[in-house]
Amino acid sequence: MTAFADHPPLEEQISQWRIYLRRRRAINGPDVEELEGHLRDQVAALTNAGLTGDEAFLVAVKRMGSLDALSREFAREHSERLWKQLIIAPDGAGEAAHTTHRETILVVLLAVAAAVAIKAPVLFGVQFADENAPFYARNLSFFVLPLLTGYFAWKRGLTATTKVLLAVTFAAGALFANVYPFGPDSHTGILTVLHLPIALWLAVGVAYAGGRWFAGGARMDFVRFSGELVIYYVLIALGGGVLTGFTVMMFQAIGINVEWLAGQWIIPCGAMGAVLVGSWLVEAKQSVVENMAPVLTRLFTPLFTVVLLVFLATMTWTGSPIQVEREVLIAFDLLLALVVGLVLYAASARDPQAPPDLFDALQLVLIASALLVDGVALAAIAARISEFGFTPNRTAALGENLILLVNLAWSAWLYARFLRGRGQFMALERWQMAYLPVYSAWAALVVIVFPPLFNYL
Repeated sequence: MTAFADHPPLEEQISQWRIYLRRRRAINGPDVEELEGHLRDQVAALTNAGLTGDEAFLVAVKRMGSLDALSREFAREHSERLWKQLIIAPDGAGEAAHTTHRETILVVLLAVAAAVAIKAPVLFGVQFADENAPFYARNLSFFVLPLLTGYFAWKRGLTATTKVLLAVTFAAGALFANVYPFGPDSHTGILTVLHLPIALWLAVGVAYAGGRWFAGGARMDFVRFSGELVIYYVLIALGGGVLTGFTVMMFQAIGINVEWLAGQWIIPCGAMGAVLVGSWLVEAKQSVVENMAPVLTRLFTPLFTVVLLVFLATMTWTGSPIQVEREVLIAFDLLLALVVGLVLYAASARDPQAPPDLFDALQLVLIASALLVDGVALAAIAARISEFGFTPNRTAALGENLILLVNLAWSAWLYARFLRGRGQFMALERWQMAYLPVYSAWAALVVIVFPPLFNYL
């Protein structure tokens, strides 16, 4: 908490501590007041022992423990209450109970609306079939992301101006996704499918931040939300897959084939509704799930580091170059994006004031390995372009790898400075937060400019 370095008055320090603590959503209302009472008792005791107000506050906060520890403590002590809050309002119901029930009903309605939306084109003759797969793929974002954005707009109380701007953003995306004359095997059409959700996810982030997008804390909260939503979505998808499998099996046991029901209704409708349900679960139990962040990053960081190092060593030993094919380029970009995601998620889970440790050194090795892989991929792409010229896929891959190269290179520099004691971890966090819009801007460029630039090939 660097704001305390200038020694503001004690009440201001406690106020800042309280505001920071309220960001942990498993700790709110009476819980915050209880913890503040303990903090004040500690400060009073230390002051009576002869410490100054500033010294007493810092020692008391240290004794209270890190916010992650407090979150875990409250999650353990009040886990039953936390789970009940998903459906049942907390004790002392009233306006809070009404808000909780109203939000539950709203999320259910939005999930149903998303499930219905993906089937709505059928009413206009666009059947949910293989020949219409490009249409559904290009418009997949619009079946659910506007509804998710609307949920956050309602929950955060966005201004009318912000709501209009978000609506215009989605309308523009729908326009570019559907007015261009893409062919059945159009490469630029596939690029639109891949990049449009990335561009529109920034609009979701603006709604999630509640008009505080340029506040670094809000963007980091959105990064954390995005990672946790992926976790919840995967868990829901696994459960839904098991349920679907058993459903098909049971009906087959009595001689009825319901695979059409699973393929045409259960899977697509469930996939859309699960985005809303998963988002709501993240919102409702955010602080408990946040404890997954350090576990996941510490689990997957060494695994990804080993994979990248083994790949580089194997490529060097065998002398085999990267095959510049579309599927290979997509796979490499996804791999590098996952590395950047791990760095972001690690930053969201880390105390920025903590000194560097072994895990930070491992993070730097991961970033450096990804940087080398990115450089090799860029060299292969450049060689392919110089030999055969520009195509939509090669150009998109070139731009994306350059964007990742800049991010990884500067992240490596900032991490190295932090490990050597010449910089702060907050500098790396600020860099990652400032760089987030670059991905959406590039994705929007691919969606809007690439199709006419390459004659919709």
